[in-house]
Amino acid sequence: MISTRLGEIVVETTGQGPLVLLVPAAGRAAADFAPVIAALAARFEVATIDWPSHGASPSCARPHDATALDAAAALREVADALGRPAIVIGHSLGGFAAAKLAIDAPARVRALVLIDALGFFPFNAITRAFCVVKGVPAITRATERWIARGQTMRRNAHTAKIIARVDDAGARADYVALTAALWRSFPDPANDLRKAAAAIRCPTLVTWGRLDPVIPVFGARNAVRAIPGAELALFTTGHSPFAEDPARFAKTLTDFLDRAVQRERSARSIAT
Repeated sequence: MISTRLGEIVVETTGQGPLVLLVPAAGRAAADFAPVIAALAARFEVATIDWPSHGASPSCARPHDATALDAAAALREVADALGRPAIVIGHSLGGFAAAKLAIDAPARVRALVLIDALGFFPFNAITRAFCVVKGVPAITRATERWIARGQTMRRNAHTAKIIARVDDAGARADYVALTAALWRSFPDPANDLRKAAAAIRCPTLVTWGRLDPVIPVFGARNAVRAIPGAELALFTTGHSPFAEDPARFAKTLTDFLDRAVQRERSARSIAT
């Protein structure tokens, strides 16, 4: 358990090797990554986190005024507590937090994987209004379960478990308050990473569902343009390609990570 400005965050680890840190979306839990954890743990030490008021973590310290920037700051506190550089893989809000970590604390990030990430999508009047409405706790309580279903284009046993977890969490007032607050914060101009991402220097893979109705696929194009040398992998899925197409996602991910680790080793060999 790690103390952060959002509250206590549960961290669980499995496997051995270079550290991989998995960061879930708002309203989601570390268990969402179950379809790819085994493949990763065969080669890496995998650390997963649950945001406060999500999954196994206790209630958020101040759920009603939490922001995406708070989540990014909390992730940095987690990375500092882990004490060694990690390959950071972030989904949606988790992708935003992971990218911020790579920008603000580059020594903490060996490689970066963004999955349908917040931060590269320009908000307009319609999307800002949607976030304002979604940011009302009563609306989040009523709609979160339907959003989980609507953003999932390929259904399977993994996505069924994700939807069931969202359904269960929606009964908790702290979960609803935090998830709503995060949605309210999303359109903040300070969350736009398109310029700041030019500072990212680690190997980066941008992954996206072509059919994502939450953060459309042109967010992926923006991210690749913004991050020097970033690679792009698109999937015929909705918002969660790692759960909707887990076999292809795991192969794409492990191939990228193997290349990134090998490049790092080669660079160290040349340096010495």
